[in-house]
Amino acid sequence: MTDAPPRLVIDACVLFARIPRGIALNAAEAGLVTPFWSARILEEWRRSAARKPGGEAAALIAGAMNARWPQAMLPADPAREAAIHLPDPADAHVAAVAAGHAQAILTFNIRDFPRRTLAGLGLEALHPDGLYWLLYSQAPGVMGAILREIAAEHGAATGDEVRRLLKRSLLPRLGKAVAADW
Repeated sequence: MTDAPPRLVIDACVLFARIPRGIALNAAEAGLVTPFWSARILEEWRRSAARKPGGEAAALIAGAMNARWPQAMLPADPAREAAIHLPDPADAHVAAVAAGHAQAILTFNIRDFPRRTLAGLGLEALHPDGLYWLLYSQAPGVMGAILREIAAEHGAATGDEVRRLLKRSLLPRLGKAVAADW
């Protein structure tokens, strides 16, 4: 990572998960990352969320995201997408939108984005746990405030409660670091 905030395409799986999405968007609000997505990514998130109670909120949240970061919406690139071969062909659109605009794809599905394929596109796949831990180590005050707000929203008051909350959100490394400083 350079001194400029990393430019990230946020995959639907990260948007779907409330806590990882909250951390990503709050980190973007604080200027720690520059977020990007596509209409297809948002639609994939909306469809997945619609299957869960309260899932209709995804469309409202996506609208608020687009209003806050209008430059984050990247256009589809069907020609580039057709040229990208990933283990899950349905993920090619994510890499295609990221290529040329972002440095990385923020995803829980690291295996779906092979390092060699992404390197050829000038990208890397980052797991939220690793990225958020890195951001926390570089900007503990800012990330600490973000995490305290999220912890309070979920009723986590102690270091152990925060660690469990983050672990359930697939962020165990971050949870361990935060719990030690809580």
